[in-house]
Amino acid sequence: MSVEVFINFNGNCRKAVEFYAEVFGLCMPTCMTFGEAPGMQATDEEKDLVLYAELPIMGSNMMFSDCSPKRDFNAGNNISVTISSKDMNEVQTLFNKMKMGGEVEMALQETFWSKCFGTLVDKFGVHWQFSHDGTE
Repeated sequence: MSVEVFINFNGNCRKAVEFYAEVFGLCMPTCMTFGEAPGMQATDEEKDLVLYAELPIMGSNMMFSDCSPKRDFNAGNNISVTISSKDMNEVQTLFNKMKMGGEVEMALQETFWSKCFGTLVDKFGVHWQFSHDGTE
């Protein structure tokens, strides 16, 4: 069993996926567009939007898509992605990369549940939590 995250974007999915691939040192995945999808009747407005992309991030699969212009897009704070690592340096490095262009809500600090924990909203409006998952 695994936990996966699916995040919708408002026309900037490709840029978000490129950014996340860079932060986590991954190759840029193939992005299927609405226009490339078998059997879909994509309009000119949606044909170049990303229908589906995925990244394997730290043992979990994250999936991404642009919303079709036919649907309302509502950015909200109802989703956050949590990155936990036993490597303190990894937590600090990823947090510092992800905060570029975003807003730090809680700087990395020791809490009662973690030696190093912090939260931020990235430059695409996605909420992230970073946590050291260990005793060292």
